[in-house]
Amino acid sequence: MGLTLGLGRLRALGVRGLRIALPVPGHPLGLSGPPEFNARALAAGEAVIAVGGPAVGLVPEVTEAGPRGDVHVSVEWRCLEVRDAPPADVPSLGEAERELAEALRDATEALARLDVAGAGPTAQAALEAYRARAARGREVLAPGYPPRAVRVLELAQRVAALVGIATGAQAGHGAAVSASEIAARAELLRPVERTARRAQVAAYNAYVEEVERRRG
Repeated sequence: MGLTLGLGRLRALGVRGLRIALPVPGHPLGLSGPPEFNARALAAGEAVIAVGGPAVGLVPEVTEAGPRGDVHVSVEWRCLEVRDAPPADVPSLGEAERELAEALRDATEALARLDVAGAGPTAQAALEAYRARAARGREVLAPGYPPRAVRVLELAQRVAALVGIATGAQAGHGAAVSASEIAARAELLRPVERTARRAQVAAYNAYVEEVERRRG
């Protein structure tokens, strides 16, 4: 069925909202099982979990068809049963905000160590594009979200962007002189990227969490 009809069907069954999950291998962020659902969500890199109503989740399956320059993209959301349990490793907004302050410092230090300016024009262009986007400002969440969620998501996206730039510089070796140095830098960036993803999940889910608290 179409997405609009499908969401209406879920609402009729008692679903009050959807929580997002952003898992990667080794970090099933926002998932609660069972293995079949987790495996599909990991393959997609994202999923949503119903709040209220039946214990179900939806995983997007993206397909592309057509010649280059005229590609048609379609998304099918596969609905599967999920385990009725707390989502894995999702922090509160307060926890996410505290962790992000430290992560932003680490990401900035990583950029300096990777010598982005010396990593070539691609990394430098990415850094300039990031600065331009940050300067423009934009609405990151729909109206109705708590201000703290907006603040946390903006900061999480900033940290994720810096990690992406640092990773790109690393791929081009930047100032790296050995494979061991590249591996050390990857180890430095991994927990920063994890923190940014955790914070994004906390921010996106803040609205439904607030609704559930009021119901309780």
